[in-house]
Amino acid sequence: MEKQKQPQRLQSLDALRGFDMFFIMGGASFFVALATLFPNAFFQAIAGQMHHVEWNGLTQHDTIFPLFLFIAGISFPFSLAKQRFQGKTDAGIYKKIIRRGLTLVLFGFIYNGLLNFDFEHQRYASVLGRIGLAWMFAALIFVNTRTITRVWITAAILLGYWLLVAFVPAPDGNGAGVFTMEGSLVGYIDRILLPGRLYLKVHDPEGLLATVPAIGTALLGMFAGEFIQLRKKNLTEIKKVVYLLIAGCFLVAVGLLWSLIFPINKNLWTSSFVCVVGGISMLAFAFFYYIVDVKGWRRWTPFFTVIGMNSITIYLAQHFVNFEYTSNAIFGGLERLVPETVQPLVGSIGYIAVCWGFLYFLYRQRIFLKV
Repeated sequence: MEKQKQPQRLQSLDALRGFDMFFIMGGASFFVALATLFPNAFFQAIAGQMHHVEWNGLTQHDTIFPLFLFIAGISFPFSLAKQRFQGKTDAGIYKKIIRRGLTLVLFGFIYNGLLNFDFEHQRYASVLGRIGLAWMFAALIFVNTRTITRVWITAAILLGYWLLVAFVPAPDGNGAGVFTMEGSLVGYIDRILLPGRLYLKVHDPEGLLATVPAIGTALLGMFAGEFIQLRKKNLTEIKKVVYLLIAGCFLVAVGLLWSLIFPINKNLWTSSFVCVVGGISMLAFAFFYYIVDVKGWRRWTPFFTVIGMNSITIYLAQHFVNFEYTSNAIFGGLERLVPETVQPLVGSIGYIAVCWGFLYFLYRQRIFLKV
């Protein structure tokens, strides 16, 4: 009998995760600074993508969060295969899934000020909390179902969420539209169930009900990871990339069509948003997988890999550590020497360098925050 091989880590995932996190580690400010220095249509268009839309619509900045969740989904089939290879029981696997999900929820509480002990004004919804809960429920679904069942569950989640939000207005919405902040059932659920404060007073973009379609985002990533794992005679790595590209384009098309009746909205995490951003994430993963894992072109990846290997670390560290102060101490003098139009660019590069240097030190010491 052929000896079972231990599942290998996808190097493209660390690079893609690092690329994603780069934009909240100073990358967005870098491109805005470029547009300040070179105020042409090209750089202005890129800079225009470096912010969240106010409500309906989509920019590159709106894809950062769901792409991270999608990547977490991709990695789970590999993690699950590794755990089973090591002989872990189902009980042990469930325990690890739930522990990871709830740990991220706790980190989200701490990020939002739990240690201030001001529970009345504490915000309980968080980016990390949504990642933890959506990934946890998706992982539990993945472990207990077959692929075709997961397809139907994902479709049911997205269709059911659309029907619920579209046809059940908020009782206290006072006639506001069902897809508005005040009139949506999403905000109403948060107002009556979430303690503390909501990020937008009457609505929280990381609230309870909108976590349900986010499970679909994580499941889409798990489909991609499971597909890459397939070992079939006629299914070459190039064919896998092509199928991922086709799936990505299909999801984008479905999302755009759906948006005609269910707007693309990150705050509500609408089903059309799940499809469009899921498709974009699929396309990004196909590109990185082809370049890094299939072709083996990896000389350009270390910069992003260093970020990707400690993505949760840098997300938390930027909140608790004053990297701006360190950047000013090291690069402030140089920034003041250059022309005023160049100063934002120097400042953003300095900030990125300090954050990356911090992560590189951890990388060299093999220190990684694993949840």
